[in-house]
Amino acid sequence: MSPVNVAIVGASGAVGHELVKVLEERNFPVGELRLCATSRSAGKVMSFKGQSLTVEETTPDSFTGMQVALFAGGSASKEFGPAAVERGCVVIDNSSNFRLDPEVPLVVPEVNPGDVKWHKGIIANPNCSTIIMVVALKPIHDAAGIKRVVVSTYQAVSGAGAEGIAELSGQTGAIVNGGEYPPGKFPYQIAFNLIPHIDVFQDMDYTKEEWKMVKETHKIMHDSSMGITATTVRVPVYRSHSESVNIETNKKLTAEQTRTILAQAPGIIVVDDPREKKYPMPLFCSDKDEVFVGRIREDNSIPSGLNLWVVGDQIRKGAATNAVQIAELLVKYGCLQV
Repeated sequence: MSPVNVAIVGASGAVGHELVKVLEERNFPVGELRLCATSRSAGKVMSFKGQSLTVEETTPDSFTGMQVALFAGGSASKEFGPAAVERGCVVIDNSSNFRLDPEVPLVVPEVNPGDVKWHKGIIANPNCSTIIMVVALKPIHDAAGIKRVVVSTYQAVSGAGAEGIAELSGQTGAIVNGGEYPPGKFPYQIAFNLIPHIDVFQDMDYTKEEWKMVKETHKIMHDSSMGITATTVRVPVYRSHSESVNIETNKKLTAEQTRTILAQAPGIIVVDDPREKKYPMPLFCSDKDEVFVGRIREDNSIPSGLNLWVVGDQIRKGAATNAVQIAELLVKYGCLQV
């Protein structure tokens, strides 16, 4: 396999660090690895396969000689994405900047891998909660057709970045010791609390995060007829998102049939044994690439319905791992400039 020159933009952040880690763990055929970030982070030293690499400030010339540019998130892809494409890179972007652009593929490799083939220089990585959900939805949709989805998320503070993790940690310690720690990253205290509000409120008083799950799922699944409604909640968990997913199918599936379908699907681990109290939990699903599914039950209120409990590491499968898997597809399908 020919080596691939890779640039990571936002390398010094949480997702950037994970991208470096995942490239190494999955033995992606990296030729040259170029680590880029803002001027504040330039000069930091990171490690890849035993080598020390210095982070450089991102400029348009950072992409010269590169074939893949992995953008960790934020506004950088709007600023530098076009420059990367002009220099022959395929941009894989973890931000929301291009996700709903009809000219940009929105890809989850277990769901719609072929969509990478029609890229025009940029491929979007979906929202983390969307990725985790659609990996579980895809095999059920293939087997029985999905009419409607009702999802409630339980999203870890790491989804809000390093500041979110620091706020939960500092706030918990302060409150336990009788002190105070005013909210900063979140609108209210997150320690010992739940906040049913992620991102800004938009149409019909749904948040942007909730609309992402609706619109992105339609695009990824190539099915805009699927009814989807979401409620997204921030919870005092450090890492890994959980989701309660209620599904109405066109064709009835039993719980046992669903377990078999999910267990045979790529990227899924079924953990579902109520008698032994076995079910997915964020504590045990963190730092893993798979999506974990349990609490698989038939919906007792409708003729053809299912309930699932789905958990996934949103920094890995919800961001870094999914991006590297997209890069692997580009190599597999020969979609990179040599």
